[in-house]
Amino acid sequence: MSARVRSGARGAVALEAALVTPLVMLLALGIVELAMLVKNDVALTSAVRTGGRTASANAGAGPGGTAEGGDCLSPCSPTNAPMLAQLAANAIERAGTALPRDSIEELWIYRANDEGYPGADGSKTWTCASSCVRYVWVPAKDSFRYYGGSWASAQINACPTVAENVGIYLRVTHSFVTGLFVDEIDLEDHAVFTFEPLPTLTCAPGKHP
Repeated sequence: MSARVRSGARGAVALEAALVTPLVMLLALGIVELAMLVKNDVALTSAVRTGGRTASANAGAGPGGTAEGGDCLSPCSPTNAPMLAQLAANAIERAGTALPRDSIEELWIYRANDEGYPGADGSKTWTCASSCVRYVWVPAKDSFRYYGGSWASAQINACPTVAENVGIYLRVTHSFVTGLFVDEIDLEDHAVFTFEPLPTLTCAPGKHP
């Protein structure tokens, strides 16, 4: 083979490498980014389910505690929010360790309607209004803090066959490492659970704290 042919072959290989290498690197980075996105999405779903199970098991836990001066005593929820909401927030704090702590944004605990959303039956709007409590993540405290909303715990119906549903909504921010396409996106998930029945004498609204 002549020197000219060998030189041409090497040039072709170099050109192919120059064309293919960026695509291979882009594919590898994309796989890494996708894997991290899926990991956070799975962790989000797990945290939401944990909060839902906790809330549904505590229909009779009564009202929350007292909030003071931007911080709070224990518990952190005020008396116009049900204790079950604080217990759910605490459970998600513990279960959400697979999520980057600075990615957690907002948590809602609400009475779920027939569609699984907050509000009156038939509504499919994400609005935290009546019978809905909001928490936001405070990085300085490394925990959720009550942000607003109310839900009278004494009005929860936890009687067998007619028990109400409780919904959990959680939003987090996923940051991409490379930022090739976007820097970050919001991930959100929600779950709906039926309240575990309370004893017959105390299950109806007005019969428990």
